[in-house]
Amino acid sequence: MSQVLEFRQATFLDQNCLPLRDYHKAKRLAWDPQMIDWSVDQVQWPQLEQRERDLVIQGISLFLGGEEAVTHDLAPLLIALKRSGGSIEEEMFLTSQLFDEARHVELFDAVSRNIFGHPVSAGTWAGDSYRALFGELNSALEALLDDQSLAAQVHAVASYHMIIEGVLAETGYYGIFTALRKRGLLPGLQQGLEYIQRDEARHVAFGLHLLSRAIRSDARYWEQANERMDALLPHAMGVFIELVDPFLPDIPFELDLNNILDYASSQFSARVNVLQRALG
Repeated sequence: MSQVLEFRQATFLDQNCLPLRDYHKAKRLAWDPQMIDWSVDQVQWPQLEQRERDLVIQGISLFLGGEEAVTHDLAPLLIALKRSGGSIEEEMFLTSQLFDEARHVELFDAVSRNIFGHPVSAGTWAGDSYRALFGELNSALEALLDDQSLAAQVHAVASYHMIIEGVLAETGYYGIFTALRKRGLLPGLQQGLEYIQRDEARHVAFGLHLLSRAIRSDARYWEQANERMDALLPHAMGVFIELVDPFLPDIPFELDLNNILDYASSQFSARVNVLQRALG
């Protein structure tokens, strides 16, 4: 049965809303993994200690697996926004995020191709916390294909934007970026990570926008989002423990597990504080 076409009323796009502002920012800050110079990285890579190379390979493998997962799983949120009456500005931003996630996959493929000289897979390194976290992500976003309710969207966005991106990705990228920068290592990878962190900041801001909109409409969505974030936070923390456990007690690059976990906690608290303000 054919559906009746519905059209937006004649109105300008809201240039002042956060989704469209960040959509424009994504265009202005566009970058291309193919333009990154890997020549210095290729010289430095064999000079690293084996334990250092092992940690970088393991971390990049997990990053690649995570970016592949979110590239696979994000589209149902775009469908849910369209079917539930989300704004065209929100849908426009999500198209830019889909492009970002694909570009992140390309970046980590380029790292493995140009620096490691061989492909990598998260399946080699994924521990129980990693598998549990991304299993929850897949379930939450796949559910939106059948249920586009605001409650289902809150469940998915709290999982994806707040925990996967707002805690796991931002902490992981910050940790390896600062470690490499401190020693002046792998400048091509540093540049790529800097670009990705810039993208992730937009994504997290958009997730906060969606959740805050829901919470302002009904305070019960704060309870739902908070409960979901609390449930997934231990899995995110567990990923960092799984990552460095084989390298204890002296983690390469002078990384400190407690500092990593503290940074992750601060990211989590910052998101919670923003959402609490939406209650007011």
